[in-house]
Amino acid sequence: MAVQHLKTAEFDEAVSKGLVLVDFWATWCGPCRMLAPVIERLADRYDGSVKVCKVDIDEEPSLAERFGVMSIPTVMVFKDGRQVAQTVGVQPEDAFVRMIDAAK
Repeated sequence: MAVQHLKTAEFDEAVSKGLVLVDFWATWCGPCRMLAPVIERLADRYDGSVKVCKVDIDEEPSLAERFGVMSIPTVMVFKDGRQVAQTVGVQPEDAFVRMIDAAK
């Protein structure tokens, strides 16, 4: 499954069911660009079982504010609409795998 790019209007519906990984990022952010291939691989790895999404904080500042995103990249895991995990900064792929698996 491809990574979904979320807008504010669709965010709540997108994270309301199941496990959802959300990458808060910006186009100008070097570490965010470094993390992008990892996010893509996670989308492929969890195709059908975990939804993988991105939120551009410049396009959707209200979402960044709502979730207290102060540094990017910030990656959060939601389970049935509730935030259950969060990490900030570039992490190895295994760190995200552990986050997802712990939330199951």
